[in-house]
Amino acid sequence: MTETTFRTEQTDVVVIGAGFAGLTTARELRQSGRSVIVLEARDRIGGRTWLDTRLGRPLEMGGTWVHWTQPHVWSEMKRYGLGTVPSPVPETAYWWADGRRYQGDPEQLLGDIDASNRKLMEEARRYFPEPFTPWANPESRDIDATPLSKKIAELQITDYSKDILESFWALNFNGPIDDAAYTQALRWVALTNGDWMVSFEACATFKIQGGTGALIQAMATGTDIRLNETVVSVKHDDAGATVRAADGSLYRANHVVCTLPLGAMGGISFEPPLPESSTKAISEGQVSRGIKAWIKVKGARRPLVALGLADWQLNFAQTEYDQDGDTILVAFGPDSSRLDVTDLRQVQAALGLLVPDAEVLGVASHDWTADPLSGETWPMHRPGYLSGALAVFQKPQGSLLFAGSDYANGWGGFIDGAIESGLEAARAIQDAPPA
Repeated sequence: MTETTFRTEQTDVVVIGAGFAGLTTARELRQSGRSVIVLEARDRIGGRTWLDTRLGRPLEMGGTWVHWTQPHVWSEMKRYGLGTVPSPVPETAYWWADGRRYQGDPEQLLGDIDASNRKLMEEARRYFPEPFTPWANPESRDIDATPLSKKIAELQITDYSKDILESFWALNFNGPIDDAAYTQALRWVALTNGDWMVSFEACATFKIQGGTGALIQAMATGTDIRLNETVVSVKHDDAGATVRAADGSLYRANHVVCTLPLGAMGGISFEPPLPESSTKAISEGQVSRGIKAWIKVKGARRPLVALGLADWQLNFAQTEYDQDGDTILVAFGPDSSRLDVTDLRQVQAALGLLVPDAEVLGVASHDWTADPLSGETWPMHRPGYLSGALAVFQKPQGSLLFAGSDYANGWGGFIDGAIESGLEAARAIQDAPPA
């Protein structure tokens, strides 16, 4: 019997994952003189951002929107000469609350959200006075076990306002608010100086010129990226690390940076095992298990925005593109398992509750929750994650480090958070004493 010999490579740093966190880390280290290999299980770069051609045009299947209040992604766009493209300004709004559907001016819907949401978020800057330093006020740990749904229930507001507010935050968390951390909502709003409307603008208004693909490709230039290379184990200590791929290939390095989402971390065996707080967070996963769907509807329609109830299959939609005389909407729902986007009849029924007289012609989507390489959509924390697991993931464990939007100090859940975390990981390696 012959013994199989697997390829072994030596490098300064192995980065697991070619999303924005991984490629930021790799670029910074490479430019400081380190040798870096990026291992990516997919056949493409970008992670949970993916600019793909669907419904006859380029569409963002994952992360999409950016904003000038997000300093890291804005800096990268300036570095590579990329501007923004605004989403259409809605002219009509549809919303459902207190047992009936309403139609009116989008400003009316925003105004109806405003009073209760300002009350809910009024302590954002008190608990997070320095939003990129989540523990600047230690009192934030005291409220980290509080679900967002509990704080909403404590507000003295009408059923109408409660329905709108719950759906708004189910949209932001892309999941059920019973599982959502109040601190996560406060952190988002604190990042826009306590103004929830600016925070919402950052979520769904300005796209990258040329799409996320233009930025990620620019950042990847010059980096050694190995596609279709799935990592199955990481063995690490203070002296270095050995990374094993599914095909048996070994990579030895002084440091390894894992940028996998929390929902995909279970696919890797770590030796020694990760700390208890980390394994608990991996087991529980993020709140975000929803759906994003691009829906082509018949005919040219005035730009619209629609908000349904928090537990609907689709609870939000807005106009994004005119397409050959028809209209493409982007829609979100809190639970991907409840809507089969390949069944146009299901999508028609779900969208019909939101947008009257909309005839569905086609749908494009990717189930990020069922995707084993993500296991979630954009990362949104559960109660206790901030005070329990986050700081542990951020601290180097010998030669092992973590980076990604799931582990960011600032804009967790956004491209900006991924880039920030990648910069932090690269800096930690640059500052580390020689092995």
